[in-house]
Amino acid sequence: MLKLTYTENGFCLELLAQPLEEWVNTRVMLALRAGTSLCIEPSNASFLLPADLPQLQALERQGQTEEAIALCLCDADYVEISLQGTWLSSDPDSEEGIFVTMMSHTVEFFLFKLWQEAQMMTSVISE
Repeated sequence: MLKLTYTENGFCLELLAQPLEEWVNTRVMLALRAGTSLCIEPSNASFLLPADLPQLQALERQGQTEEAIALCLCDADYVEISLQGTWLSSDPDSEEGIFVTMMSHTVEFFLFKLWQEAQMMTSVISE
């Protein structure tokens, strides 16, 4: 499963081995025990990857067999990755929260590695 945590400063992508339903159930139980609100709804999430990543075409080929992922060229520099999954937040109108999705392990792993590569490229450029 992929977990995207959106904050006011950006987002973080994590690859988790835990099944989606088990992870969501744990979050629900945590919210119940803590007495906090939790909104859970089907949703879409998007983020950008640099268009010049060498393995992006391989992701596009693998993604053609997955209904939960779509790639769209934004401009000459970026490709938008759109995912279908579940949005969890404490406020239904919040832009901060957690998005989780489940696809084949191969596609999840590949997407995670591309995101890591993009993060490393960004950190090298900013230094």
